[in-house]
Amino acid sequence: MEKRLFLRDENWRQLSQGAKVLYMIIKSKYNGQNNGKIRLHYSEVQDIRGFRSHRVIAAAFKELEQKKWIKRTKLGGLYRYVNEYELTGEFDGLL
Repeated sequence: MEKRLFLRDENWRQLSQGAKVLYMIIKSKYNGQNNGKIRLHYSEVQDIRGFRSHRVIAAAFKELEQKKWIKRTKLGGLYRYVNEYELTGEFDGLL
């Protein structure tokens, strides 16, 4: 598989800035064995500039899911559980 740069890939370029940042955060939590069980709390993202609002965070998650960069594997809630995600691998050839 040929490796391509994110910056040159049309799929990457079509993502919003918020979705790009969120994807990089999720990807950084991947350790090679936890795909499908990558957890990310909204509170971990809220400290990043531009992610102060729950709406902005939710929109970035939704965009990544709709464009098949990530897949939610476990639905979390406000108090008890945390959403879990899987990197789809569809874009793994990108650096």
